[in-house]
Amino acid sequence: MNDISSPHATAAVLAAVPPSTSKRKRWLAACGLTLLLAGGGYATWRLFFADHTVSTDNAYTSVEVLQITPLVSGPVKKVNVVDTQAVRAGDVLIVLDDTDARLALLQAEAQLARTKQQVRQLLANDVNLAGQVDLRGAERRAAEADLAKAQASLDKAVVDAQRRRNLVEEGAVSRQDMSDAETRLLEAQAAFKQAEARINVSKAANAAALGARQANAALIGDSTADKHPDVLAAAARLAQARVNEERTVIRAPVDGIVTQRAIDVGHQVSAGARLMSIVPVTQIHVDANFKEGQLRDVRQGQPVRLTSDLYGTDVVYDGWIDGVAGGSGSAFAAIPAQNATGNWIKVVQRLPVRIRMNPDQLAKHPLRVGLSMTATVALDREPQERSAMAAATGP
Repeated sequence: MNDISSPHATAAVLAAVPPSTSKRKRWLAACGLTLLLAGGGYATWRLFFADHTVSTDNAYTSVEVLQITPLVSGPVKKVNVVDTQAVRAGDVLIVLDDTDARLALLQAEAQLARTKQQVRQLLANDVNLAGQVDLRGAERRAAEADLAKAQASLDKAVVDAQRRRNLVEEGAVSRQDMSDAETRLLEAQAAFKQAEARINVSKAANAAALGARQANAALIGDSTADKHPDVLAAAARLAQARVNEERTVIRAPVDGIVTQRAIDVGHQVSAGARLMSIVPVTQIHVDANFKEGQLRDVRQGQPVRLTSDLYGTDVVYDGWIDGVAGGSGSAFAAIPAQNATGNWIKVVQRLPVRIRMNPDQLAKHPLRVGLSMTATVALDREPQERSAMAAATGP
């Protein structure tokens, strides 16, 4: 009986195995090894990388577009820009005809000069009225002195008349003397009443002078010719007229690109009408719409890796999360979704996340509004404070 464990027997068995079966085993072993490596790589990626980032390609560039509107009305005299033109802050965009503004400025200057003259006249009247008050006071004092004199004369006339009456009864004086004494008494009484009347007249005149001065003082107050309210109001109207003249020249408020120009030379524009828009491309940010399940560990200040479809993956932007919206897009829709219905179907919601971009990178690789972006948030990085973000990305 042959021993199958001998080397000769084993070689014989292997020689009897078909070559195709051995090749198939090697192929299966290679496939299994490949799957094992792929599984290990995926597990490593999930363990060390995938759980520390969230990504979305539902992201687009955005910016607060500036609307250029005139603050004064008038016909358009000159338009210096066209759509797609780059402008710097302070560049002249539109010039309005300033004829009406210059005339209004001249009128305001004339009104200010007239008001100053009127105030100076009020100040001069105050000096004159002060003199009138002093004069009326002196007249009143003189009337009071005359009244005292008339009172003394009246008292003397009364005494003389009484003495004459006593002497007439005794026959010591004539009736003519008595008649003269009574006449002097009547004259003294009349003079006393006249002095009293002058006192009343002087009091009334003095009160009128005081009232006139107080009325004039109310118009003046404690102000001077340059600090009077009427002068200040006229100066404010003059300043407004100067501002309106300056506003006939409309300048770019920021650096950016001109778009949506809707004005030409000769158009009559009114204050507040939209003439064009400026897109500040150096201030572009990204609005990334993440699924609600991705936002559990997203925090303000976390760094973000951004790529655009315009430049591809060769250009990478650095960004920081500036904030998360207060609600989903459907919550603020004009016609909100009616979920309280019988045929409700759950839809995964997305929340807009605002991402600030590095202005230096934007200057090197400029973007435009509405371009598609891919945003990847590094969850394992510590969020930066807002002050640090501002220092890194600019105002």
